Amino acid sequence: MKSMKICTFTTLMIVIVFFVLCSSFESCSAIRGYNHHFRKLKATSSSAASPSSSNDNNTFNVLDYGAKGDGKADDTKAFEDAWADTCKTEGSTMIVPSGSEFSVKPISFSGPNCEQNIVFQLDGKIIAPIDSESWGSGTLQWIEFTKLNKITIKGKGVIDGQGSVWWNNNDSPTYNPTEEESTTSSQYSVQARNENLPSQKPTALRFYGSDGVTVAGITIQNSQQTHLKFDSCSNVQVFDINVSSPADSPNTDGIHLQNSQTVLIYSSTLACGDDCVSIQNGCSNIFIHDLSCGPSHGISIGGLGKDGTKACVSNVTVRDTSLQNSLTAVRIKTWQGGSGSVQDVMFSNIQVSDVETPIMIDQYYCDGGKCKNDTSSVAVSAIHYVNIKGTYTKEPLHFACSDNIPCTGLTLDTINLQESATQNAKSGSPFCWQTYGELKTKTVPPVTCLDSGNPPNKGINSNSNSCY
Repeated sequence: MKSMKICTFTTLMIVIVFFVLCSSFESCSAIRGYNHHFRKLKATSSSAASPSSSNDNNTFNVLDYGAKGDGKADDTKAFEDAWADTCKTEGSTMIVPSGSEFSVKPISFSGPNCEQNIVFQLDGKIIAPIDSESWGSGTLQWIEFTKLNKITIKGKGVIDGQGSVWWNNNDSPTYNPTEEESTTSSQYSVQARNENLPSQKPTALRFYGSDGVTVAGITIQNSQQTHLKFDSCSNVQVFDINVSSPADSPNTDGIHLQNSQTVLIYSSTLACGDDCVSIQNGCSNIFIHDLSCGPSHGISIGGLGKDGTKACVSNVTVRDTSLQNSLTAVRIKTWQGGSGSVQDVMFSNIQVSDVETPIMIDQYYCDGGKCKNDTSSVAVSAIHYVNIKGTYTKEPLHFACSDNIPCTGLTLDTINLQESATQNAKSGSPFCWQTYGELKTKTVPPVTCLDSGNPPNKGINSNSNSCY
C-alpha cells in the first residue's frame, strides 16, 4: 500500500512538472511548431541537391523529351517541351539530371499562366552556345524565368555561360541596367568581333516579375555578363550558391537586384569581375549575410541616378561577410544629376583582406567618358558602419559627397582598418567631402574629416529627393 502511494505521488509529480513546463496546450503546440519549422528548413536546404523521383507523375525529366545531354546537340526544344508540361501542374518538378551536359540556346520559362510551387531541379550542367547563329542579333538574357509564382531552382548543377568568347570584345557598349526594359535587343549594334557574337552580352540567369523565388545550391560560372539577376521580383531567397568568373571578366556582376523587394541572400561564395552584389533602383528590404566575396568590386548600392533619373533604395542590411582582393568592400555610388535617395543602410561585421578601399560613398561616380558636376544628386542618409576590420591597399575610407546635397546621418562604430603588408607604396588617409555624421568609437586609422551636426540646407529636403 505504501509503495502504491509513492507510485501515485510520483506519477502526480511528473504530470505537474509537465504542465509547469508546458503551461498551456497552445504553448506546447507552438514549441512543436517551432521545431517542425526548423526541421522543415533543414530538410529543404539538405534536399537542394536531391532530384525528385522520376516515377512521380509530377516530375518531368528533360531526357524523356529528347534531350541528348552530350554537350553538343541542341537540347533547347527538349527543355521547352518539358517546361510546357511542368507549367501545367502545381507542385511539379522539372529535372535536369546529373551526369549530362546540355547545350541550350536563349530560353524563357514563362508564366503568367503556369501553376505555382514549381521546382526546377538542376543537377546536371547547362552550357551556353558560343556560335553566333544561336544568338542572332542579340538578347538581354540567356536563361529567363518570368511572371511566375513560387518558383524554385535548386540542386548541385552548373550553369556555364562560357563567357570568355564574349569578354575579349573591348568595343562592346557599356551596360546600363536601367535600359533593360525600355530597349529591345534589335537596337543594339552588331559589331565584328570574336566568333561574330552580338555586342550585347546577356545575363546568364534572370528572374523577372516573379514572387516567391528561391535559388539554392547551384553554381553559375563564366557568365557572358551578370550571373544572376532579379528584376521586379518580391520575396526572394538565395542561399548556398557559388558564382565564379575571372577577376578580369568585364561587367560580370554576381547577383544583381533591380526593382525588387524583400530579398534574402546568404551562405554563398561569389568571385567575379564586377560587384558581388549590385543593388539598383527600386530595391528595399534587402538582407545579406554570411557571404564570401572576392575577387570582385565589392558589394555596391548603385550606380544610381544616371542621365538625370530618379532612384530610390532603402532598408538594406549587409552583415557577417568577408571580402578579399576586391576593389571596394561596401560601396554606395551615384551619378551627378540624379535625384531620389539612399537611406537606412547598415553594414556590420565586415572582414576585409587586401581590399583597395573598404568603405566608400562616391556621389561623383562616372563609368567611362566625361561626366560634369551637377547641382542635383541622389541624397544619401542614415548609413551605418559597425565593426569593419581588416587590411586595405589604397585608402581605408573614401566619402565623396555632393556639394549641394551632402551625405548626412552617417555613423562609424568599431572601425579598424590596417594598411596591408603587401602594399609597398604609402597608402592614403581617410577622405571626406561634404560628409556629416558621428564617430561612435575611436577608429583606426583616425577619421578626422567627418563633419558633425547637420549641413546648411542646400536642397537635401527637396521634393525631387523624396521617395515617398
